[in-house]
Amino acid sequence: MSRRAAVLGHPISHSKSPALHRAAYAKLGLDIEYSAIDVTVERLPAFMAGLEAGDNWCGLSVTMPLKTAMVDEVDEVRGAGAHLGVINTVAFEATEQGVRRVGHNTDVAGIVEAVRNAGVTERPNSAILGGGGTSAAAIAALRELGSKHVDVFVRDAGRAAEAKAAAAAVGLSIHLRPLAEAAEGMAGAGLVISTLPPRAADGIAAQLELLPDGDKLPDDDRPPNGDRLPDDVWGVLLDVAYDPWPSRIAEAWHSRGGVVVPGLEMLLYQAVEQIRLFSGADVTADVIDVMCDSVGLPRRVY
Repeated sequence: MSRRAAVLGHPISHSKSPALHRAAYAKLGLDIEYSAIDVTVERLPAFMAGLEAGDNWCGLSVTMPLKTAMVDEVDEVRGAGAHLGVINTVAFEATEQGVRRVGHNTDVAGIVEAVRNAGVTERPNSAILGGGGTSAAAIAALRELGSKHVDVFVRDAGRAAEAKAAAAAVGLSIHLRPLAEAAEGMAGAGLVISTLPPRAADGIAAQLELLPDGDKLPDDDRPPNGDRLPDDVWGVLLDVAYDPWPSRIAEAWHSRGGVVVPGLEMLLYQAVEQIRLFSGADVTADVIDVMCDSVGLPRRVY
């Protein structure tokens, strides 16, 4: 009997997760059906309550705006998700008592792998755009990379509870700053992670385009969290939003000479972890290659 998996979110029609997962399961020879299901926060409890054991579910990918709400719908949360209070994965585990729903956060691994492949070294001087659920994973990823401090640029500091909770959980110092200051803050960072929704960073991109060449934050304004780049070098930008692509902020960053990591890179690596959790299979290099092909990413160089 086929097993089932799906990605949940709202809206969900743009998601590339089905392409990634289906390519992997086909390569692995696994009979797992993977679909995209539109679910709002309000409908999530009813949806989860309606899942039947006989439907043979093995996993759920969870995207916006469900990453915090899903914590209340699982039996247990493990790993990074347990201290972040934000999950993007639900694995269904068979036990003697029945099926247990276990929450995980694979976004952290996805971010770490994506930026490491772009050449980010330990202790990057960093900035995050946005203070929601994905920013929590970004904060945990930066801590794993060795950062001790990060500037988080938000539209409303009163709505950055997830970012603040994540920072407290992993022991990372954060400074909440207005989103209006993001362009100058980004110019002084070796690594920027934008967790903003599609097109939400267009205004910041316009400000980046207006910065004079060589514009950097003064030394006194640089957060004391790691090695700084030379003054004439722009760093790495990971934009987690991947539709449309390239985003305006990615184009603006690239035009200044910075390195851009598309959100599809993060999506790829967090999906690799999900596939392992859902299937128990080893996701080898040849599997990752067909996953890259499925969404138009270049194959990895090993």
